[in-house]
Amino acid sequence: MRLVLWLMGLFAVAVASALLAGSNRAMVTLFWHPHRLDVSLNLFLLALVVLFGVLHLALRAFATLVKLPVQAQRWRDSQRERALTAAVLDAVAHWLAGRFVRARKAAELAVSLEESVRHSYNHSGQKLDYAPQLRALSHLIAAQSAHALQDHPRRESHLEKALIHANDTVLEGIQLRRASWALDDQDAHAALQWLNQLSKGVARRTVALRMRFQAARLKGNYQTALESARLLVKHRAYSAAAGQSIVCSLAVKLIQSAHDTQQLERVWKALDTSEKVLPDVACEAAERCLQLHGDIATTRPWLQAVWGDFPHLSLPQRIRLVRIMEHDAYWLPAIEKAQQTSPNDAVLHYLAGMVCVRLELWGKGQQMLQQSLQMKPPLELSRSAWLALARIAEKRQDTAGALAAYKNAAESD
Repeated sequence: MRLVLWLMGLFAVAVASALLAGSNRAMVTLFWHPHRLDVSLNLFLLALVVLFGVLHLALRAFATLVKLPVQAQRWRDSQRERALTAAVLDAVAHWLAGRFVRARKAAELAVSLEESVRHSYNHSGQKLDYAPQLRALSHLIAAQSAHALQDHPRRESHLEKALIHANDTVLEGIQLRRASWALDDQDAHAALQWLNQLSKGVARRTVALRMRFQAARLKGNYQTALESARLLVKHRAYSAAAGQSIVCSLAVKLIQSAHDTQQLERVWKALDTSEKVLPDVACEAAERCLQLHGDIATTRPWLQAVWGDFPHLSLPQRIRLVRIMEHDAYWLPAIEKAQQTSPNDAVLHYLAGMVCVRLELWGKGQQMLQQSLQMKPPLELSRSAWLALARIAEKRQDTAGALAAYKNAAESD
């Protein structure tokens, strides 16, 4: 449609020009003493148009000729920029591919090309805005490659040069790289120092939290490691199962580091509710309390949630919980109630028998333990059951029964 309109307009101009020029008898007289030149107005106008066109083309040609040095300089600068960009890309590609020597050489070439581009732009009065960032990144890639090659002096040299030209983003990357290098060198103290220098926003990023977690574990600072692991789980850096396993292991390590009951209670209060209900954590805390000769009543609220989930625990977890609860007669009513729900559970019968023995209810304890042995409990519980029966027999001065029980305990062992 647009082409049709253009053609119609062109025809209209042609028709108007023909009508005007065809009937135009005007003349233009040019005097140049002693000459006189008479030409038609149409020819004069045509000559003016042609002269204007020639002058315009001549001026453009002259301007282009004058600008040739500038254009040549721009072309050379453009080639240098392309070479600089290509060198940086090659350095990144070689570094990602594990070709650290080539990556370092490409990064050093990029640094020299950036210097050439900078000098050329300074001479022409221009400025490459992203040149400092490219230079800092090139030094950083060279430093990373030198670190991979265990060339620490060259790494530090490139790192210092990168800091001179680094903007905020690159500076954050340099700080994270330094912490990562310290972890690679197994220097947890230095890694934590670099991480502590990060701003709050950067410190809460997943990569920073991962490094803080690794450094804290390496240093044995389980409290910091646990806090970092909680944030990593919150940020979904781990799957739910993996995150729970990591948090559980750290909580256990933190509990094991307690040297007295007061410290143990502070550690327990510092744990999250979701961590306190984990069977391994609660059992570890209760065992540690008993090892430190703490009040066994302190462990009761710790084990309450785990006891409520007793049927769903794995066999090792049930055995571990039973080993703790058999020292506390407080649990006897809860155990008897659980026996009503699971009358054929050998572990519950063993636990009830051991609690009865602790209460010196010899008859009931002997009955429960014998029923448990008939149900074939795990070997570790079977041996303890036979030893308890042997002690009951000794209390009753039943030497033959005690010897038989000790023999069965030895055989089960």
